[in-house]
This record gives sequence, C-alpha cells and structure tokens, in this order.
Amino acid sequence: MGEIAKRVRAARDARAWSQNDLAERASVSRPSIARIEAGEDVSTATLAKVADALNLMLRLATAEELTEHE
Repeated sequence: MGEIAKRVRAARDARAWSQNDLAERASVSRPSIARIEAGEDVSTATLAKVADALNLMLRLATAEELTEHE
C-alpha cells in the first residue's frame, strides 16, 4: 500500500467515516475511494477532492525524491 493510500485510509478511519461517507463528502464515487486506498491510479482531480474532504495537503514529489526511494 502506497503512502497516499495509507494516509487517506488513516484520515478516514480517524473520522470514523466509511468509504461511502468519504465519497459523498468528496463528491466522488465509492469505487474511487477504494482505488485510492488500494494504491491504484486515480486522477489528480479525484485525489484533490478527497484530500480536501479530509483536510489533507497534497504535495508533488520531485524526480530526485522519487529516485531516492527506489
């Protein structure tokens, strides 16, 4: 599970929200939430809506940061 997936799941769990609850608050589908939490690809627009609903900040990694973790 990727870092984003872990953070979204933890933030959702901390609020005691179901995936349906988060989907409604973010105006996205429940399968989109499931894809995020499974570490699958979703659009940046969907991810931004979910982050906003959870009051999380998104940060893009630089190419150097990405290669450091390989």
